[in-house]
Amino acid sequence: MLLYNYLLMIPLIMSVLYVWAQLNRETIVSFWFGTRFKACYLPWVILGFNYIIGGSVVNELIGNLVGHLYFFLMFKYPMDLGGRSFLSTPDFLYRFLPNRRGGVSGFGAPPSRRPAAPEAGGGGGGGGGGGMGGRHAWGAGFRLGDD
Repeated sequence: MLLYNYLLMIPLIMSVLYVWAQLNRETIVSFWFGTRFKACYLPWVILGFNYIIGGSVVNELIGNLVGHLYFFLMFKYPMDLGGRSFLSTPDFLYRFLPNRRGGVSGFGAPPSRRPAAPEAGGGGGGGGGGGMGGRHAWGAGFRLGDD
């Protein structure tokens, strides 16, 4: 079972990468040694790189093909070609993972106001002092190499 999970890891990563690359086609990405190109080519560059270094490209190819199939059925065919949507997210997932963006939810409420800073004065504690307007007096410090 563990070996089976390992075999599915690369195709899953490559399929998610393929979908991301298609949704962000014009984004410029960097690969090894500063090579820059558009994101839509990234899955194929990774496949070619693995071929050059002598690895098996079967897992990468399967991932790219599955990612292409998902992208076509989820985005390209329904939106650009006017076809019906073949894929949809099951309703039970929306119950467990709501489709909301932004804001804070499920973690309580943010504090109503920020606590007031301690009064200036006092010694070298954390609050301030020295007429620095609430900032910490760190001191002069030492440069490296000085005696």
